[in-house]
Amino acid sequence: MAGAEGPAGRQSELEPVVSLVDVLEEDEELEKEACAVLGGSDSEKCSYSQGSVKRQALYACGTCTPKGEEPAGICLACSYECHGSHKLFELYTKRNFHCDCGNSKFKNLECKLFPDKAKINSGNKYNDNFFGLYCICKRPYPDPDDEIPDEMIQCVVCEDWFHGRHLGAMPPESGDFQEMVCQACMKRCSFLWAYAAQLAVTKVSAEDDGLALNVDGIGDEEVTKPENGDHHDSPLKKDVSEHAKDAVKAIKTEQTNEPCASSSSESDLQTVFKNQHLNTESQTGCKLQELKAKHFIKKDTATFWPLNWRSKLCTCKDCMKMYGDLDVLFLTDEYDTVLAYENKGKVDQAAGRTDPLMDTLSSMNRVQQVELICEYNDLKTELKDYLKRFADEGTVVKREDIQQFFEEFQSKKRRRVDGMQYYCS
Repeated sequence: MAGAEGPAGRQSELEPVVSLVDVLEEDEELEKEACAVLGGSDSEKCSYSQGSVKRQALYACGTCTPKGEEPAGICLACSYECHGSHKLFELYTKRNFHCDCGNSKFKNLECKLFPDKAKINSGNKYNDNFFGLYCICKRPYPDPDDEIPDEMIQCVVCEDWFHGRHLGAMPPESGDFQEMVCQACMKRCSFLWAYAAQLAVTKVSAEDDGLALNVDGIGDEEVTKPENGDHHDSPLKKDVSEHAKDAVKAIKTEQTNEPCASSSSESDLQTVFKNQHLNTESQTGCKLQELKAKHFIKKDTATFWPLNWRSKLCTCKDCMKMYGDLDVLFLTDEYDTVLAYENKGKVDQAAGRTDPLMDTLSSMNRVQQVELICEYNDLKTELKDYLKRFADEGTVVKREDIQQFFEEFQSKKRRRVDGMQYYCS
């Protein structure tokens, strides 16, 4: 312990210690993350010829289209070839986008990879992200003036990025959610609240404090939680209750003197509501109508959704028309998800990865292959034995130790070669 207090000991304590395995694993992890972000985007060919790409890595050029100009988005290849020295904003991924590079939005630039582009891509959608501004606060990311550490989360509908603290509801602490829908998109796509009550990671409870909107499948009646804790039914609920009671009276009128298992009005109401629900389900076959028959509420918050939640959305004729009217048909497409996009990048990386050792072996004759494999096995064995000494002694492997190993290994190799006897027949 006394030796550890010397200058060398103090220096070793200050220097971070990493193993070669750690470096290789970190490098591989960074490579996987990069491939996931790029999603298999081509770094050499402009994506314009592919049409409106389902999802691709996109960038905006602050040099060519600064704030005040029309927003424009460029593909990965154009970001390298046409805008390599420019100020770029990384947009991560956007859906159904045509590369704008060199079109009428760029006054002094022609695309080097695909110059024959239409003047405008009318199907593209733009927001403040294309000028490097995000969230409802319209701030850059990273923000030099923001001292609060906060993650940015992308809304799956509008594809803007939001600070976690600006979503009206804090993200689940576990981070156990796959997608997020922001407040504005939940308000525009209000049908999602019916699903949120059953599917969302953070379920909205009717007992939550504050202003809520009672949906019940028909209308948006505002209800507030009374200060004395008493519950006040909305006019809509009263109408439904009166209608149900009339139905119960009609049922009782039809009954004669047959014995009844339960004479309570509550039991009769439950039976009527159940029958009405079954009739609605059998008539429409719509999952959304079934969920709307249950009690749920709207709030001015974002919602967080688990893996595969989109597969639970109804795809009946009426719902598909509603999605089309709201321009959210993509919600029924599992391949639209960012997860599917990232997995595609990882799969493409694995398919395109080559093994340098195997490539080298395939270019050699049989004798050379055997010699290389023997050399490789010798190197592996000696390196393992060499590093084992450090592990047994509990000491750190330094750069000079690795250099010394390879110098000694090369020296041994030369001695073996020099000592060989060659015979001519």
